[in-house]
Amino acid sequence: MSSVTTGIPSVDLSKFTSGDAALKAEFVQELGKAFHEVGFVAVTNHGVPQDLIDKFFGAANNFFALPTETKLKAQIPGLAGQRGYTAFGIEHAKQSEVADLKEFFQIGQEVTDGDTSAEDYPPNVEVPEKPEFPQLGRELYSSFENAGKHLLQAIAIYLDLDENYFDKYVHNGNSILRAIHYPPITKEPESAIRAEQHEDIDLITLLVGASADGLELQDETGTWVPIKAGIGAIVINVGDMLQRLTNNYLKSTTHRVVNPPKERWHEPRLSIPFFLHPRSEMDLTCLEKCVTPDNPLNYAPITAGEYLDERLREIGLKK
Repeated sequence: MSSVTTGIPSVDLSKFTSGDAALKAEFVQELGKAFHEVGFVAVTNHGVPQDLIDKFFGAANNFFALPTETKLKAQIPGLAGQRGYTAFGIEHAKQSEVADLKEFFQIGQEVTDGDTSAEDYPPNVEVPEKPEFPQLGRELYSSFENAGKHLLQAIAIYLDLDENYFDKYVHNGNSILRAIHYPPITKEPESAIRAEQHEDIDLITLLVGASADGLELQDETGTWVPIKAGIGAIVINVGDMLQRLTNNYLKSTTHRVVNPPKERWHEPRLSIPFFLHPRSEMDLTCLEKCVTPDNPLNYAPITAGEYLDERLREIGLKK
């Protein structure tokens, strides 16, 4: 992986978490501008330990190398793929009937402080054959959650909200850590790519470097732009919930994962996104200050839980 980020702006989170007032204000403007104009940004000095990322990548590769019948033991009916394993060929983009070329495993929130939100969340799925996989995932989940909280604090300031506006919504929120495995391509795909163009459902997504190229975003001209994060950087993008809350002021940008050239079909791809979701009761009604004569109201009121349910049905995970 190169030390240079290409395709998207890059920002340094330590300016916000450790800098003086001037550096903190500078970071807020840099992040807000990137989210408003591009919808994507690479973040360095994010506080997520590289050693933990590397260990989880190794554990995820070991899990996906298990026999299919073993992995299917971790696929739990009725959970809409929100915990445990989802087999190859199930999820698709909302506008597509063709399944993406991927399988994945999801780890969700574990409430430890007696919060009533615990009633909303099913237990995480253990993997007896590879117990370190979900355990490392829970550790990485907590680290991503902490980094995401700081990013949302900066965005709150950028939107002229209280710095801690999002804190109560993401505390014990419905976030998901997903390990996605794109197996080697063994035959000509039926009009499918590894992940068809889509937007994320959440507030923001934090993505640690994938094991192969392929991530692209669609710019305002309709051109597909390859994204590569530099060493140690995390790619962050705006999700539909944050776009909706800001009445399209912050941009949930369309992106996809394309297939490699045919001579590299034998190469698998592994990526680890963290989808930062709020609690289900969060009101996603557009912020008043984002509704203007030049940008009239674009969305009807809805809660985060209602919106997530709607989108899970659209992408084929919930019936």
